[in-house]
Order: sequence, then C-alpha cells, then structure tokens
Amino acid sequence: MKHSFRFYLQLAFTLLVCGFLIVPIVLSMLAGVTENFFVGWSSGFTLRWVMQVWDTYQQTIWRSIAIALACLAVTTAAGVPLAYMLARHRGGNSRLARVIEELLMMPVAVPGLATALALIMAYGQYREFRGSLLFILVGHVLFTLPFMVRPVLAVMQSSQLSVLEEAAASLGAGLGQRFFGIVIPNVFSGILAGALMVVTLSIGEFNITWMLHTPLTMTLPVGLADSYASMRLEVGSAYTLIFFLMIIPLLIAMQWVTHATRSRVRL
Repeated sequence: MKHSFRFYLQLAFTLLVCGFLIVPIVLSMLAGVTENFFVGWSSGFTLRWVMQVWDTYQQTIWRSIAIALACLAVTTAAGVPLAYMLARHRGGNSRLARVIEELLMMPVAVPGLATALALIMAYGQYREFRGSLLFILVGHVLFTLPFMVRPVLAVMQSSQLSVLEEAAASLGAGLGQRFFGIVIPNVFSGILAGALMVVTLSIGEFNITWMLHTPLTMTLPVGLADSYASMRLEVGSAYTLIFFLMIIPLLIAMQWVTHATRSRVRL
C-alpha cells in the first residue's frame, strides 16, 4: 500500500514531537548512571548514584507505594458504588446526580496547591492527623476519586446492566446479590482501568503532597524534588531513573487495559 506525501510528513512531525519529549527523559536517566555528567559519558557508567538514592530515599519509595495502595482501596470502595448510583439516577435526569458529578470534578479542576491549602485550613489544627500519612491519603483520594468513577461509569452506561439486574431481581436476587454478582463482574474492566490510573496518579502526585507532607511523611515525588535541590545532578537523575522504572510498567498496563476496555465496549 503506497502512502502519500502527506502521510510521511505527518509521520515525520509525530516522530519529531516524540523525540523532543523523549530525548530529555533519556538524557536525565543516563545522567543517573554516569560517573560525572558534566565530564560526559567518557567518565564511565556506574550504579553508585542509584545505590545512594536507594540508601537515602528508599523510605519515600515504600511510603508512596503504601499511600497509592491505600488510595486504591479507598477509591475502589467509594468510587464503584458512587458510579453505580450515578448510572442508575443519571438516566432519570436527576439533579442530585448532576450536582454530585460536578462536585466530584472540583479537585481535578482546582489547582492541587489550593486543595492542599484548604485541607490544611480545615484540619491543620489536629496535630496527629496533620503529621500522619492519613492526611496525605485524604488529599490523594480527593484528587484520584474522579479517575476511578469515570471509567466505571462509562462501562456501566455502555453495558446492559439494567436489563441484567431486572432479570436477576425477577429471580429473587436482592440489591447486594445483584451488585456483587452482576454489576461488579460486568464492570471489572472499568474498575481495573480506574485502578491503574489511580495508582499511577497517586505515586506521581506532587502538588498536593508537597503542601501536606512533613519531613517524616515525604513521598517519592517530593523526595525527587529534594534530591534535585540539595544534591548532585547525578543523584536527582538516578532518582528519576528509579521513578520511571516504577511508573512506566503501570503506564503500559493502563494503555493495554484501556484498549481492551474499548474493544469490549465495541463488541
């Protein structure tokens, strides 16, 4: 199949944009395994900076993973029933459902620093809560909850859940049986897509966390900023390398699940 000149022009432009975005990231990661980045690659490659980051900041990595998993548990427990409620009442032109949807998107529309400042003003006087990981978790849940509700809601609206539920109800199934036996299995692809998005966003979230963290609750992105500000460039770049090694598999999985979900919706 012969392609037109326009196709090759668009392809070249796309590759140029991809190169513009990817090359700085690759250079940053290479700096993390270079003995002296200012001398260049001729100085040799080493894992010394990666080991230094691991020794100095490994607690921030485990802390970010723990917060992301806790955020996933909370958003799944709250987001799936919320999406179910919105799906049931949205078709009836419910004003309450529309209001809830608008409120749900507020933390995404408002800058993260403003959300964090509001949390500090409201709950900052509770010292134990302010200095705990739970405070950061609240901020992450507020930010990531819409990213769980939206994919689940989209799958619910594209499937025949109402028909299946009516059939199950006619056979005597209660609300709980219908929810766990019919709704959850049929929207599992949406839950999985939302889960991957929530974990990815929680691990990489900086704006809210930067305002809410304390020296004892520093997370991975805040530690990354700290390493760039207070240490050698190679150390910050090694931290970037570790961050990408954690986040890239999640991004690939998220793309795969999204593609699988769309294919299922078309069917």
